[in-house]
Amino acid sequence: MLAAKGMRFPIDVILVCIRWYAAYPLSYRHLEEMMEERGVFVDHSSINRWAIRFLPLLEKVFCKYKRPVGGSWRMDETYIKVKGVWKYLYRAVDKEGKTVDFLLTAQRDKAAAMRFFDKAMQANDVPEKVTMDKSGSNKAAIDEINARSETPIIVRQVKYLNNIVEQDHRAIKRVTKPMLNFKSFCAAKCVLAGIELMHMIRKGQLMLQGCREMSFADQFYALAGKIRPI
Repeated sequence: MLAAKGMRFPIDVILVCIRWYAAYPLSYRHLEEMMEERGVFVDHSSINRWAIRFLPLLEKVFCKYKRPVGGSWRMDETYIKVKGVWKYLYRAVDKEGKTVDFLLTAQRDKAAAMRFFDKAMQANDVPEKVTMDKSGSNKAAIDEINARSETPIIVRQVKYLNNIVEQDHRAIKRVTKPMLNFKSFCAAKCVLAGIELMHMIRKGQLMLQGCREMSFADQFYALAGKIRPI
């Protein structure tokens, strides 16, 4: 079970707070009030620190138990505001809507698209097809990948075929909206890892024994049980 030295609160309290924060459209102050109603007095800044510390850990462990995705990807980017400035969240799903991967970047260019594709392919193998919008930078990134590959990836730039990933963005934006504004790029990356994690669990992408019979919450706690004490 996930545990941490020097924490004043029990780990089950920490897990409840970060699960609610990453799974539902809530702010840290909402959670502070909700926990107080349950007799737990925790400052919203503590919940913030827990989210930044533990959510990336949970997402990293999830990758070891993630169900394989299909070879036909839909790739797109959406906007996330950090310190009042728009940043770019690159995301891809397969044709069934299962999350392939995600990456928050400061710029929207070929280099950023390359980093996203390299990350996604390292974790999920090389796709047969990638569907994207008319973005020149995304196409340039795939062209470079194809130039160094024996088997080229088929590229489709057809907008209506990309509706599935554009619709999938909404689940992420719904949760980030009450957060108002991330205060740092690092904090945004950490929290988004948790939000994407929760979204993947909801979509049945966790591959643990018996998880199909578990509730959404129980799958999360079973995953937390796979983390070594820290």
